[in-house]
Amino acid sequence: MRRARKIDRTLAVAYPDARCELDYETPLELLVATVLSAQTTDVRVNQVTPELFETYPDASAFAAADVRDLEDILRPLGFQRAKARALTGLGRALVADHGGTVPGDRTALMALPGVGRKTANVVLGEVFGVPSFTVDTHVGRVSRRLGLTGNEDPLAVELDLQALFEPRQRTAISHRLIFHGRRTCHARSPMCGTCTVALWCPSSDLGR
Repeated sequence: MRRARKIDRTLAVAYPDARCELDYETPLELLVATVLSAQTTDVRVNQVTPELFETYPDASAFAAADVRDLEDILRPLGFQRAKARALTGLGRALVADHGGTVPGDRTALMALPGVGRKTANVVLGEVFGVPSFTVDTHVGRVSRRLGLTGNEDPLAVELDLQALFEPRQRTAISHRLIFHGRRTCHARSPMCGTCTVALWCPSSDLGR
């Protein structure tokens, strides 16, 4: 646990501006953007969401959307058919079950079409202030390389990280691990020679 805290303190200095990199203004916009981020990058999502949110400003608009029109907007992301269906289903569920508003409960969020635990944790941590680990590919990879977990399953990784860090730290730590994974600890060519936490990393020779 002491090593984990040293790693986090060092990453906090390295990435003082670590944050969610999806652009949004409302809980619905973050929820939609996070659903769309599956199998693509935040950069690409941010390129399509301005038009998307202007055309569909609320849950009712998504519920009533023509799927083909949604597909046209979402095409640059890939998997546009599945994502368009997810968004219309999401809109209908929000209108029918939550009066068109995004719920602040993990169980309710995960019951929505296209919303898994990772997406629910993003929304809870960012919008509702519920400390949550977002275990995406970056958090999983970096955590394993740092020896913070030995698990591949995202839920198991989340539980391992919860045992190492206090609840109030969880959302911020997720952002730091994601930033580190995107900027330094790359999947194929980690930059171990310039890594600020290499001293505490059992995998620090991967990129040498």
